[in-house]
Order: sequence, then C-alpha cells, then structure tokens
Amino acid sequence: MVEDSDTALVDAWRGGDREAGKRLFSRHYAAIARFFRNKVGEAGPDLIQRTFLACLEGRERFRHEAAFRSYLFSIAYKMLCKHYREVRRAEARVDFEEDSAHQLSSPISAVAARQEQRLLLEGLRRLPVDYQVVLELHYWEGITAAELAEVLSIPVGTAKTRLRRGRELLEERLRELSTSAVLLRSTLANLDAWAAQLRVQVLGSEDE
Repeated sequence: MVEDSDTALVDAWRGGDREAGKRLFSRHYAAIARFFRNKVGEAGPDLIQRTFLACLEGRERFRHEAAFRSYLFSIAYKMLCKHYREVRRAEARVDFEEDSAHQLSSPISAVAARQEQRLLLEGLRRLPVDYQVVLELHYWEGITAAELAEVLSIPVGTAKTRLRRGRELLEERLRELSTSAVLLRSTLANLDAWAAQLRVQVLGSEDE
C-alpha cells in the first residue's frame, strides 16, 4: 500500500503506479475546478483537463521542495494565461496585472444565495487577473505567500505585496459595484467569512 502523502503518491506514479496518479487527481480535482470557476466559465472543463494532462506529461519535472498542489496550481495558472491570450489573439496584448476576467471572458453565472456572495464574486472578477488569482487561492485554498511565489514564479516579497494590494483593489471594486451602503458594510466587515462560505456553498468543497 502506497503512503498517502502527495510526495509518496508522486514517487509511486513516477514509478508506473497509475492508481497513485488517479488518487492524486481525485484529491486535487475540486481545487483546480475552483481555480477556473470564477475566471473562464464554460471553458473551465477543457482547462481542467489540459492542466491534468500537462501534469501527467511533466511529472518528471516536479521538485520535492515544492508542494504538489503549488506545482499543480502553477500549471493551472499557465493554462489560464494561455487561454486568455488565445481569446484575445491578435487584438491586443494581455496584461495580467491590468486586465480582468470580466474583460477577458464571457459573463459567468454563479448561484449565490446571498447578495454579499454575489457582490464578492463579481468584485473578484473585476480585479486584474494576477490579483484575482492570489486572492482566490489565499481565501479558498489557504495558500501562503511562499506558496503563491511558487505558483506564480515570483519572489515571496512580491507575493505578499500582491496579496495586500489585491485586498485594497477588491475593496475599491466592491465600493464601485455595491448597490447599497448596508450591503457594502456587511460585505467588507465580514469579507473573510463571506469568502469562506463561497468556497463551500457556491464553488464546491474539496470533499465533493
């Protein structure tokens, strides 16, 4: 029986144990699906498939110093960027520190029960892509600044700055989008709680 840690499963998978690979994919599928959910809409299933295929093809490049999920999210991020460039084609260069998912993808419908949740989802979509990525990974996956640095191939200090600036930009977007002062106060006062509820109620938990 193979040890259940990601590292042990990767080693077994490299050694030809297909069942170990299936266990890895099953464990991380929901998180990768969440990664794409609020960014690309209908293109999500294809990008999830591309992400896991790229992981399969490049599994020998995985370094044990990095967490497997960081490695997997780094592939998902590259697939997301490639997708947006393909959408834009020759129209214009994509700047992921300026352009948002709202600009780069078709509208996304999310069934959120509370106004605060709907406001938060739309606020995140109107952030520059790189800031949306760091905030969603931080809120929904508990990714640390050090792990974000691995995912985005940036220095840890830059990852910390993006988290801080992303939070500031999100509050600005929420103020722009909010339809009432009461809704805005409720959302801002309980931002972390609303984000955690979104993960389970709207985007799905890892255990699904």
